[in-house]
Amino acid sequence: MSTTDLGTDRPVPPRSGPDRSAAPALRPLMLRLHFYAGILVAPFILIAAVSGGLYALAPTIEQLVYRDQLHTDATGPAVPVAEQIRVAAGQRPDLTVTAVRPAAAPGETTRVLFADPSLGESQRLAVFVDPVTARPLGELAVYGSSSALPVRTWISQLHRHLHLGEPGRLYSELAASWMWVIALGGVYLWVRRYRTVRARHAQARLLTVDRTATGRSRTLGWHGVVGVWIAVGLVFLSATGLTWSRFAGDNIAELRAALHWKTPTVDATLTGGGAAAATGHEGHGGHAGHAADPGLLDANIARIDPVLDTAAAAGLTGVVEASIPARPGTAFTVAETRQPWVYGIDSVAVDGATGEVVDVSRFADWPLAAQLTWWSITLHMGIMFGLVTQVALALLAVALITVVLRGYVMWWRRRPTRGSAWAVGRAPARGALRRIGAGPAVAIGVAAAVVGWFAPVLGLSLLAFLVVDTAVGWRMRGRA
Repeated sequence: MSTTDLGTDRPVPPRSGPDRSAAPALRPLMLRLHFYAGILVAPFILIAAVSGGLYALAPTIEQLVYRDQLHTDATGPAVPVAEQIRVAAGQRPDLTVTAVRPAAAPGETTRVLFADPSLGESQRLAVFVDPVTARPLGELAVYGSSSALPVRTWISQLHRHLHLGEPGRLYSELAASWMWVIALGGVYLWVRRYRTVRARHAQARLLTVDRTATGRSRTLGWHGVVGVWIAVGLVFLSATGLTWSRFAGDNIAELRAALHWKTPTVDATLTGGGAAAATGHEGHGGHAGHAADPGLLDANIARIDPVLDTAAAAGLTGVVEASIPARPGTAFTVAETRQPWVYGIDSVAVDGATGEVVDVSRFADWPLAAQLTWWSITLHMGIMFGLVTQVALALLAVALITVVLRGYVMWWRRRPTRGSAWAVGRAPARGALRRIGAGPAVAIGVAAAVVGWFAPVLGLSLLAFLVVDTAVGWRMRGRA
């Protein structure tokens, strides 16, 4: 949340009274951790805030940039979806159709999705078709389950790894790992400062800014108050961001699997003759080793409209994506997609030959943890409440940027005014860990080790801070 001291401008002596406890001894430790983490990690958080603010607005940006592909002015009844797919397949006869997203409302276009080996991982090619005239309107690469278009994909990859691939993901994991630590530490320091000032019978402000203050005190006020207001949002973004991270994300996935919190999926396996044709790999007809059957694919394209009707009768009435099987033994899978103001998604598997629903996954039947994960990811992506969510996340990003920058301003103002022209703000006093006592110090060490094991980037960077701080301390004692 910040980059420097949230305490008072001068040391506060211990005071007597009912509030005298071990808590004041914890403040110097939190202050030093907050300072170092802010100074060293804040640049990564700043980058994540800027790119994250853009990512929050990306759904609206892509609607504007790709209006010609996403919308049509044609009016009238839509032609069958099968005919729209064949028109798109005629545009790209070199590729294999894999799925379709039919237009869900008048004025929208249909996306016909193709497997394209020339594209990157998790990317497909989408051909956009006017559902009224069956006229192709262009093609674009789409990314992931949300079918993000190129501009949103570019922003997403900037936010995720700075377009540096897997090595670049360390930046976002470092930011996500530390943001909750810095935010909660800043809240603790700001509340401690508020209680100390109030105990002196002085005017104290916790959630509002003293506009009569000047200089560093005014900067500190804005830094602390804004930080407190956005702390919950920062912790939320940190927690949800870690689910996408490389190392902590893997641990989260393993924990969810161990606790049976994984997101359910429908079983698209067909039994009987269709399954026998799968040559011993029942339920895995989409795996490598089974070449697409052009005749079966053509037959399944002809079946897509009844399949969509069956899915609608089963309760899937929103924006859906339907897979089109090209291998024996596999049913159609029709799944609702993430959309604004949609709080859950259902999916069904349909036997195209008989029109029978062979499996159903209802969001209401998901484990609570899986539901919470889905809601949090949809909210993090700026989708859940549409433009309202996007604006709120963008404002949160702007607020975070101001907090970081004000932290650096305070750090600069702490620098010595005499001596070297390269002097910077001094760190809070050393020895904070010794002052809290052996018992609390051991407890903090154990907690840090556990958290560091679960979030390795956090643990290793904390260890690096301790090594650097220890080396600096030895050097200073040697000079003394």
